Amino acid sequence: MKPAQIQTFLTTLAASNPQPQTELEFSSVFELLAAVLLSAQATDRSVNKATRALFLVANTPEKVLALGLDGLESHIKTIGLYHSKAKHLLQTCQMLVDLHGGQVPRTREALQALPGVGRKTANVVLNVAFGEPTMAVDTHIFRVSNRTGLAPGKTPLAVELGLLKRIPKAFMTDAHHWLILHGRYVCQARTPQCWVCAVANCCDFAPKTQQPPGKKTHGRT
Repeated sequence: MKPAQIQTFLTTLAASNPQPQTELEFSSVFELLAAVLLSAQATDRSVNKATRALFLVANTPEKVLALGLDGLESHIKTIGLYHSKAKHLLQTCQMLVDLHGGQVPRTREALQALPGVGRKTANVVLNVAFGEPTMAVDTHIFRVSNRTGLAPGKTPLAVELGLLKRIPKAFMTDAHHWLILHGRYVCQARTPQCWVCAVANCCDFAPKTQQPPGKKTHGRT
């Protein structure tokens, strides 16, 4: 994808969704951190279903710690890998209380020092909570970046660095959301919905997929 195509690609995605938001539900930076930690290898929908009840009773590090392991697990047991996620979240809450006064830190180094918080999770928190121009490369962004030619790479880190280099500064704050949503609803893993894709003309993927008979489309760009 050439620079002019990148500009058109992102301008088109921006026009269809001027103020993109994460689909995880949260009302504080801590809730965001907890939700992203819990979302690894799980859908946002499954995380939201569990955290709606969890955050009603435990929406701070101190309150999560008060639940204990059994109490926390009872709230998140519908999420995949909930045993290890519960342990990591409790350990993270303890570190937030002991080292950061119960607040979520604003640096990548401090975030990645928290149990269960890798580079992708740190990037989400930095972007969504603090407005930093970071790029959290999940499976959707990795696929879209490689398939379209936007920023090909063999590893998530290679794709992240490619995106940071190729995406114009004006788009960086929201690009992470646009790419995730595009991959989730249009440029899907098994069958990219090229027949409804508003940015198909900018994309290197070929041949473009045709609409299967009777196939319903999501209708999002």
